[in-house]
Amino acid sequence: MSEESNIEVQQKFGEAVNNRDFAAFDDLVAADCVDNDPGPGQVAGPEGYKALFTELVTAFPDFALEVERLVANDTDVSFAYTATGTHQGPLMGHDATGRSVSFRGLQISRFENGKMVERWGSSDQLGMLQQLGLA
Repeated sequence: MSEESNIEVQQKFGEAVNNRDFAAFDDLVAADCVDNDPGPGQVAGPEGYKALFTELVTAFPDFALEVERLVANDTDVSFAYTATGTHQGPLMGHDATGRSVSFRGLQISRFENGKMVERWGSSDQLGMLQQLGLA
């Protein structure tokens, strides 16, 4: 696939997150997609991302991702992002705090045949927990 095609798939993934259209992951993520940095209990493929983002938007109903910088080649898309939201639901066993968060992260996604097949990522989870008063 081309660099442009991979960027388009990655952008559609981000739009699916921001629009709460998690069913779109079926068309964007390979069934056996490997996440090298999964969330707790996250399974492989689209179902893992559906569960992960469902949990996030339950905890942060106004959760949003904004891409700050993106670079790509014929197989990979890398980007830095800022995630924001207001803690209004349970998160990792903690009740809602009502506090707002803004934290940064990085992700590298590898694509084959128009679908994400592998992901690496890191986000400032400690910073998020500190902003919530949970760490």
